[in-house]
This record gives sequence, structure tokens and C-alpha cells, in this order.
Amino acid sequence: MMSTNPFNISTVNHQTFVLVGIPGMEERNSWMAFPLCLLYVLTLFGNVVILFVIKTEQSLHAPMYLFLSILACSDLGATVCTMPTMLGVYWFDSREISFSACITQMFFIHLFQWIESGILVAMAFDRFVAIHNPLRYTSLLPNTVIGKIGLAILARAFCVCLPTPFLIKRLPFCRSNVLSHSYCLHQDIMHLACADTTVNILYGLIAVICTLGLDVMIILVSYILILKTVLSIASREERSKSLNTCVSHICAILIFYIPMIGASAVHRFGRQLSPIVHMMMANIYIAVPPVLNPIVYSVKTHQIRQRIRKMFQQTK
Repeated sequence: MMSTNPFNISTVNHQTFVLVGIPGMEERNSWMAFPLCLLYVLTLFGNVVILFVIKTEQSLHAPMYLFLSILACSDLGATVCTMPTMLGVYWFDSREISFSACITQMFFIHLFQWIESGILVAMAFDRFVAIHNPLRYTSLLPNTVIGKIGLAILARAFCVCLPTPFLIKRLPFCRSNVLSHSYCLHQDIMHLACADTTVNILYGLIAVICTLGLDVMIILVSYILILKTVLSIASREERSKSLNTCVSHICAILIFYIPMIGASAVHRFGRQLSPIVHMMMANIYIAVPPVLNPIVYSVKTHQIRQRIRKMFQQTK
């Protein structure tokens, strides 16, 4: 359908977008297929095992592990909505995606992104309560409160993401319909528009500041309070034990935020870098955190590690 935008450019509302594998080396996309497929399998297996262990082991029905189960669900959701198209690009060279499917994928990618950030905040609060008031820990965070926190995180993420499909749909597109990655992101689709995208840019900036920015500040404040509480503990052994309960969560924070910041920095300031660097950072940002979280919690959390070992011994 042809129309004329304010810049007097002939525009086309694309029915499809084209996803990109290895830039300039599309014939070698299969090189990435096996590693991505392996990551996909490990992510599904690791997070399903975490959920199964927490569900079946009564001693793990504590706030910390219930938040971990929500994190595992978020990782599974993010994986399910991105990996099929990524594997389609790299394995089967299936690069076209319909406009509607692209916008839907974009919505769910950002939804699970905000959900995961919110869960990390909730887990920071959980660690503060556990260390500051261990005797009342479970009574201060009963299942009903955890359920309400989970619903609040979901509601916030949904409200933040809801405008983005409409902001994209209002834009006219012209010339290229080739995206930069093997999945759809708001900023990537937005750059193909032949119209003023100031509203999209401002909304994206406000959304990031009011969600990720605020979440990072709350996490920092939580850990300042945790350190203050830990330093007030007389016993060195108790201080060490308290801090050890935070190691897995700190690793989860780094796993989530470092690839995101790295991908954003490369996208914004690394235009002179090779397109392969952009591709690798984009794939790491979307595919690596969901596979690392269950590994970190399985290795660093004694109760989960013990239960997983016991489960496999029973299987044998």
C-alpha cells in the first residue's frame, strides 16, 4: 500500500521483515546453528530441572527458591520466543518473518526482559530480609506475598511493553526491510522507518530509565543495606555465611546486565566494529543468560545441588 510521508518519500508498509544471520557470510550460517541448538537444549533442560527440583522438594518451598522458580519461568519464556526464529535463520536459512510475527516477538522479548529485571530486584529484597531479619524471614515473605510480588512484576512489564507494538505499527516503512539481528527488537525495527521516530526514542528512553535504571538503583541500595547488616554481625563465620547466600544472586545480576550493557554499547558506539561483533554480542545478550542462570544456581546453591545429585542417583 503506497502513501506519502511528511518527508515526501514513497513508503511501503512491509508485510515481512528479513532477519540476518552472520553478516556478509550467510552461506556459513550453519556454523552458528549447532552452538545455538546446544544452548537451546541446555536452557530448556537446566530451567526445567530447576523448576522440577523446587516443586518436588518440600524444603525448597522457601521465598528464595520460589523467586528462583519465577526467574526460571522467565528464562524459559525468553528462550521459547527467540530461539525458534534464530535456529530457523542459522539452520534452515529461513530469514523472512511476517510483520505481525515480528511485532509479537518484539513484545515478548521486551516483556521477559522487564520481568527478569523485576525478579532480580525482588530477589535482592529477599536477600536483605533474610539477612536483616532471619528469624521472621518466612513470616515476612509468605507465599501470598510472593504471589503478589510476581503479579506486580508481570503487570509492570506488561504495561511498559504494551505501547511498543502500537508505536511501531503507526510508522511507515520504505526501502530496506532487513533487520540487524536474527530476532526482532523495538529499536531495530524503528530504525527502518521513513518517519520521525522521536516518540519511539523518547518512550524507549523513559521506559529504560523508569524500569532498568530504577531497578539497578534499588538493587544497589539493597546491597548497601545488606553489607551494613553483615558488617554489624560479630562472628566472622556468620558474616561469611550470610554473604555466601548472595553469591548466586550477584552472579545472576551480572549475567543479565553485562550482556545487555555490552550489546547496547556496541550498538550505540561501535559502528566502526565488524558486523560479526554486533552479531555475536546480540546473540550473547539474548541466548546466554537463560542458560547460565540454572548452572550458577545449581553450582552455588548447596540445597539445589544436593537435590539434583540425589535425583540423578535415583534415576541411575
